[in-house]
Amino acid sequence: MRYIDRIYGESEIAEPVILELINSPTLQRLKEIDQVGYFEPYFHGTAHSRFEHSVGVYLLLKKYSAPLEEQIAGLIHDVSHSAFSHCIDYVLNAGSGKEHDHQDNIFDDFVRKSEIPEILKKDNFNLEYILDDKNFPLKEKKLPDLCADRIDYSLRTAVLFGDINDGKFFLDNLVTEDGKWVFNNFESAKKYAELFLKHNTNYYTGIPSAVMFQTVGDYMRHALSKEYIYEADLYTTDKIVLAKIEPYIKTDLRLKLLFDRMNNKIGFRNDPNDYDEIVFLKSRVVDPLCRYNGKIKRVSEIEPSWNDIIKQESKPKQYFLKFDR
Repeated sequence: MRYIDRIYGESEIAEPVILELINSPTLQRLKEIDQVGYFEPYFHGTAHSRFEHSVGVYLLLKKYSAPLEEQIAGLIHDVSHSAFSHCIDYVLNAGSGKEHDHQDNIFDDFVRKSEIPEILKKDNFNLEYILDDKNFPLKEKKLPDLCADRIDYSLRTAVLFGDINDGKFFLDNLVTEDGKWVFNNFESAKKYAELFLKHNTNYYTGIPSAVMFQTVGDYMRHALSKEYIYEADLYTTDKIVLAKIEPYIKTDLRLKLLFDRMNNKIGFRNDPNDYDEIVFLKSRVVDPLCRYNGKIKRVSEIEPSWNDIIKQESKPKQYFLKFDR
């Protein structure tokens, strides 16, 4: 299968298990799940899907010759995302705005109930091994380390927001050693860390994201309370959920207000002295490894001031949202 990606260019995907997973209903559903949540009303032209990111993680791992099992784990790592991605953390009590961890908490169970185990079994892959992240250090690492998931979504964000034309500069300077992502030099590592910081400040934890997460959460919670939708609907697609709620907008004034807020039609401000809702957002910062004077060091070891940024940016961001109505 010929596949064209905005980061990695044209690729030929031929591995049977990868092709079967990509074409499975579980992966195909991700084509209709917005990667960020509901970003289009706030940053026009930046929408992209969980499917694009998931295939991107697979392509990145393949590019760096990760074992096929790790490529599979990368491909399926986001299948448990609900409609509107991390907005679910502001809908269900099981989620957390500070951690954005709902999809991680349900991942194993979600995969086991899908067709994925049967596909893996048919191709002689061990499901338990695939589900254990400890086996795949390139695919997943805790912050502030780099991992394939983090590298892909950050480069994808950078291209979509016009900060870079493609990922070539960073990918050309990135290697893997002993299960770690390492930049060839301090310059590229620092540039990547600064780019990631910019995205975290402006997009991942900026006030538009706070408004998006909270207003989508409010809209969905209201729809659930009125039984316009049910929790199971949240695991379909963005379009299906919106279509099920839409008929009630004309008759439910509260729903209409929440719909307008969600679509950025009502003004808002951050005001700790006069607010309607307090919103927390997960904050992310990286401290890449790089080659420096013949050794492998972190950016923070070479430039100690980066430690202060890590300490500050690792804390959840807090907003006090006040809407005009």
